[in-house]
Amino acid sequence: MSAETKTTCPYCGVGCGVIASIDDHGKVSVKGDPDHPSNYGRLCSKGSALAETIDLDGRLLYPEVGGERASWDDALDLVANHFSETVAAHGPDSVAFYVSGQLLTEDYYLANKLMKGFIGSANIDTNSRLCMSSSVAGHRRAFGSDTVPGTYEDIELADLVILTGSNLAWCHPVLYQRLAAAKAERPGMKVVVIDPRRTVTSDIADLHLAIRPDGDVALFTGLLARLAQSSAIDQNFIATHTEGFSDVFAEASALSFSDLLDKTGLPAMQLREFFRLFETTEKVVTCYSQGVNQSSSGTDKVNAILNCHLATGRIGRPGMGPFSLTGQPNAMGGREVGGLANMLAAHMAIENADDRDRVQRFWKSPVIAERPGLKAVDMFRAVADGRVKALWIMATNPVVSMPDADTVEAAIKACPFVVVSDVLRQTDTTRHADVLLPSIGWAEKDGTVTNSERRISRQRSFLPSPGEAKPDWWQMAEVGRRMGFTEAFSFRSPAGIFAEHAALSSFENNGSRDFDIGACAQIAAEDYETLSPFQWPQAAGAAAQTTRFFAKGGFFHADGKARFVAVKMPVSDRTSAEFPFTLNTGRIRDQWHTMTRTGKSARLSSHIAEPFAEIHPRDAIEIGVSDASLIKIESPQGKVIVRALVTERQARGSLFVPMHWNDSFAAKARIDTVVAPVTDPFSGQPASKNVAVAARPFKASHYGFAVSTAKPQHLEAAYWALAKANGGWRMELAFDDPVEDWAEWCRTTFDIPPDVEPLGYADQTSGDLRLAFFDGDRLIAALFLARQPVAVARNWAIAQLSASHGNMRKRFALVAGRPGANTPDPGATVCSCFGVGVNQIVGAVRNGCHSVEAVGKALNAGTNCGSCRAEIRGIIDGCLATAAE
Repeated sequence: MSAETKTTCPYCGVGCGVIASIDDHGKVSVKGDPDHPSNYGRLCSKGSALAETIDLDGRLLYPEVGGERASWDDALDLVANHFSETVAAHGPDSVAFYVSGQLLTEDYYLANKLMKGFIGSANIDTNSRLCMSSSVAGHRRAFGSDTVPGTYEDIELADLVILTGSNLAWCHPVLYQRLAAAKAERPGMKVVVIDPRRTVTSDIADLHLAIRPDGDVALFTGLLARLAQSSAIDQNFIATHTEGFSDVFAEASALSFSDLLDKTGLPAMQLREFFRLFETTEKVVTCYSQGVNQSSSGTDKVNAILNCHLATGRIGRPGMGPFSLTGQPNAMGGREVGGLANMLAAHMAIENADDRDRVQRFWKSPVIAERPGLKAVDMFRAVADGRVKALWIMATNPVVSMPDADTVEAAIKACPFVVVSDVLRQTDTTRHADVLLPSIGWAEKDGTVTNSERRISRQRSFLPSPGEAKPDWWQMAEVGRRMGFTEAFSFRSPAGIFAEHAALSSFENNGSRDFDIGACAQIAAEDYETLSPFQWPQAAGAAAQTTRFFAKGGFFHADGKARFVAVKMPVSDRTSAEFPFTLNTGRIRDQWHTMTRTGKSARLSSHIAEPFAEIHPRDAIEIGVSDASLIKIESPQGKVIVRALVTERQARGSLFVPMHWNDSFAAKARIDTVVAPVTDPFSGQPASKNVAVAARPFKASHYGFAVSTAKPQHLEAAYWALAKANGGWRMELAFDDPVEDWAEWCRTTFDIPPDVEPLGYADQTSGDLRLAFFDGDRLIAALFLARQPVAVARNWAIAQLSASHGNMRKRFALVAGRPGANTPDPGATVCSCFGVGVNQIVGAVRNGCHSVEAVGKALNAGTNCGSCRAEIRGIIDGCLATAAE
């Protein structure tokens, strides 16, 4: 028998339901929850691999002070005393919390309550500032509240879905699957993808607009001018429910078509087709994500989109509306409790005296923050210049994820007192902590999260807390009590915190605020335990229902009307002769944030195992970079070295580098060290999609690939990228200069006993070298070197870590780096869920599988999460095109 627990996925903002099972031997497995309304049983590759990421390897299991093990009492007393003394000596703004969308709502609520209501500062901000704060700012300007009007169902009901700044297939895969299924059922549905890159999401697009970086404001401003002169305009809605249309229309009309062509970089025919589709299709949903938000004009981009929906009245009705897709699992929950430095709990405004009074009275707090606190970039500047003297970082890794990351690291290192709560002992940030507090992880957490469609779901624990790890809410409650706020932080379970959070949402509300879950204000512990997913609002006494906002007005400005917001055309080109390329950063399919969780899964690392830079073929030729060679990317802030991926998916003059790699998995690939701390003036969100950089080849004397059963401890190489593999570890390597004794390098790197002699060969002419070390029949490590990027059948080589090598012929085949004629090489992994490689898919195509469905039937590839279907289709098309030549 297996014990099953219904919980929620801890990755993106889709908020998928998960069923975790533990069998009689203690083995954990996961599957999608068919009853959860976010995913109806679907999971992406990351969600499907959750059971592979919950081991205790690398876990922080007990508190530490100054690098030494400490008791919880000693650690918490030190934190409480130091924060209290700092506030007493330097004022409440001398301390700060930097929190995370990985926290549960109950954690977030207590952090916000402690800082804003009892310490008396608003210096609490979140890594959600980096992903969706421009959406928050845009919503508040237009609607008077941070309200997402629609539901996921609207994406399926729409006749036109616009995906702007969203690689939906990789970043919100389950929503992409729902969209793809809807389009398959209704082929007349149209999809427009607006993105400078041709991502895998473009596979579903009827129209791909390869827009210039930061061209979105101009595009949607031009669209508004076109709509205002057409029958699509809803004069009734504008007159009854909005303010400011005439001024915004006048500004939009001043943008000439030639200026529009210049600012967007789009062909006239594509622009006209996009305008025609929006004008003539009533049911339009516009989904936007990081490509819109992560910009110095992100808030204006959001309002340019909202202006178009308000002008046509296409909001709040089935199949129509603007839709902000959040990046993190509980970014929305953080917004609900005021996790951002410029917000109060329950969607109240810190700048509003009545709201401040209301929250303070509800909390019975001695003080209340009277002004917005420091937003993320400004917070770390304040840490750097000494204004912030005590900092508590919770469940995030800013040394990797913040822009100008090296400067952020220096600031944290120099801060007089740094507390870090985390699940892992070794991260780029924990290494600078004075106090380390062990937090529980996904499988051990108990609380709630809110997804992008305002749906609150329970996250339930199904494993015991390891070692002395404790919930984040418990840590903050303990510190609050030790700072003298005993009664306000007397919680003993997350159920009590959730009930208080719900009660505050309905306190003196009466429909005046959008966020209201008063129905849960008196929730009992047993009802909290069995709480089913529900969408807010759910006021006390009201029946649960699916809610859309604003179809009949009812906005949250004082007069009940929405605001059209005038937007400014940004300076989109930041390049110069010295820094001629535009860098765009983002996510890849199978990794998450800074890889502290997904990096544990060999399956998730099999698709893309090292950091890379997409570059257009002509740009690669011009700077002397060949495919699979290494490229150095530099800005005034820093530099990285990554693998070059030469592809026509990338626009000329632009580079794309993923955000995930850190110092635990690569030598020099923290891409945010290159990103300048440029922010949106309204939201404070960094501009991570438009960074001026230089790019040049990295000259290596030797390239290498290695596998080992043991994790290497000291990788001495100019470039290295490390990834978990079945049976051990895999490494990509490059060296400035040849190593004098490669066998000794292997012994030191892989901790190989001195009595183990290598099997290998060296070719002085080509520079090729192969070394393999065996312990009996077992391969310990193998190193493959060449003067060019190493041509080794990597998945086959990795498989040798788990194979028996009693046969000397097999050992020589390993040294050669190629399987024998009777041993097929699967090739680079395409489908992570089933471990299917490109060579297997090519073989299936040659055997008559000429559709994604046929390949799926033959190999299972693409039949689970579906994230690889576009890649499979590309392989099929390539094979068939070659065959036709």
